[in-house]
Amino acid sequence: MRNIANNTMKMKVTTISGLILAGFALLTSSCSSGSNARTGTAVGALGGAAAGGIIGHQSGHAAEGALIGAGVGAVTGNVIGGKKDNR
Repeated sequence: MRNIANNTMKMKVTTISGLILAGFALLTSSCSSGSNARTGTAVGALGGAAAGGIIGHQSGHAAEGALIGAGVGAVTGNVIGGKKDNR
């Protein structure tokens, strides 16, 4: 029973650490630099991480799903925000 609890705790710590690192990296290195692009990057990363974590959890890979979702969401948010900045 302890192994299950330890594995669950390790997965939560890994997921949270990965999300924090991915979010920080994405916020500091967005492709477009306008205010809408930065906001879009942040919102996209958070939304993508949440969606990816939920989807990944269904297949037993919550951390990987969250990281992939954060990356895809950040890029998508940056592109959309950059287009708004260019209007």
